[in-house]
Amino acid sequence: MNQIAHNRPAGGPASALARQAAAALEARQAAADGPQQYLTFLLGGEMFAVAILNVKEIIEYGNLTEIPMMPPFIRGVINLRGAVVPVIDLAARFGGAESQVGKRSCIVILEVSEADSRHDIGVMVDAVSEVIEIPGSEIEPPPSFGARIRADFIHGMGKVAGRFVIILNIFKVLSVDEIALLAQVASTEAGGGA
Repeated sequence: MNQIAHNRPAGGPASALARQAAAALEARQAAADGPQQYLTFLLGGEMFAVAILNVKEIIEYGNLTEIPMMPPFIRGVINLRGAVVPVIDLAARFGGAESQVGKRSCIVILEVSEADSRHDIGVMVDAVSEVIEIPGSEIEPPPSFGARIRADFIHGMGKVAGRFVIILNIFKVLSVDEIALLAQVASTEAGGGA
């Protein structure tokens, strides 16, 4: 019986799986610590960023259809190649005043996954800046206080050229369930006030 165990090659299927799992874990860790790409944009004079993997496209601001009885942060919808895409005013979503449309205003189309579905949502920004790489080691956790936006909206604070860039957690900012709930409240208030 001992001889059979000695003749079996070391590193059978179980240890091969363990090595693969360890290699996958190392690769994920290296990816987390390695530079990630982000699209940066200006909003109310502050620099924000979203992961480039969530960005589908950037389009010129315009051709919005307003929808009655929506919260102030929902600017309307656009027709994007036959699909109806809601457009969110991020400044208003963060609790500030509605954004003013300027020469450099544009709509960034983001893809948000929720449960088993994917949604395209447009966000109105003052100006798109650039795509940058921020290493994981240069991202600090969100501040617990002092930010102008909700802490759960912030994924982290990226250090770029001696300044902080607010990296948004788009899954929280653009939560389809929360937006639907706020829209329902807005329509109830509008119906009750009439």
